[in-house]
Amino acid sequence: MLSKIKQKKWVRFISNKYVLILLFFLIWMFFFDTNSYFIHKELNEDIHSLQKSKIHYQEEIQKDKAFIKKMEDSNEVEKYAREKYYLKKENEDIYIIQNQDSLTDQ
Repeated sequence: MLSKIKQKKWVRFISNKYVLILLFFLIWMFFFDTNSYFIHKELNEDIHSLQKSKIHYQEEIQKDKAFIKKMEDSNEVEKYAREKYYLKKENEDIYIIQNQDSLTDQ
C-alpha cells in the first residue's frame, strides 16, 4: 500500500527535494520572516492612516493660514478678541445675552 502511494504522480512531485525546499522557503517568507506578508500588511495600514492624518493636518494648516491672513487687519483682531475673549475698551460695559434655549438645565 505504501508503494502504491509512492507511485502517485503528485506524491513524487511533492517529495522532490527542490519542491520541498521551495515550499519551506515560501512558508518561511510568508509567515515567519521579518518581512512577512502580515508585517507588510500592517505597515501598509499604518501608511494609509498616516496619509489620512497628513491630509487632515494640511487642511488644518490651510485654515490656520487663512485665519492668520484675516487677523493681519487690526479691526479683525479687535473683533475676534471681543467675541472670543470678551475683551472690552476701558470705559465700556459688556452685556452677554443668552437665549433661553441655549442655557443648560442645572
